[in-house]
Amino acid sequence: MLPADLAAARDRYHLLDVRERDERDAGRMEGAQPIPLGELGARLEEVPRDKVVVCVCRSGHRSEAARQGLDRMGIAAENIEGGMAAWARAGLAHVSSRGTPGRVI
Repeated sequence: MLPADLAAARDRYHLLDVRERDERDAGRMEGAQPIPLGELGARLEEVPRDKVVVCVCRSGHRSEAARQGLDRMGIAAENIEGGMAAWARAGLAHVSSRGTPGRVI
């Protein structure tokens, strides 16, 4: 899924940020659920199943692994192509944990 497509229809999806805390603190999408990829298997019960889950990481690699894992578990999921880096390049909103403009690390 392209960042602009997600931004245009965000309310139809559940956002799942699989990055580590320091990455999320630097810049995150508003409303994204934080579960690091390494914890996802143990925390699957926290992932809603009433919407398609859109996974995000810095570049799209970890989130693609998350998407594949969710798919194997029967959970409808997509991946943001290019991750947060592509989201930021597209000029889409993201914010730091301090409320300042986000950055991608």
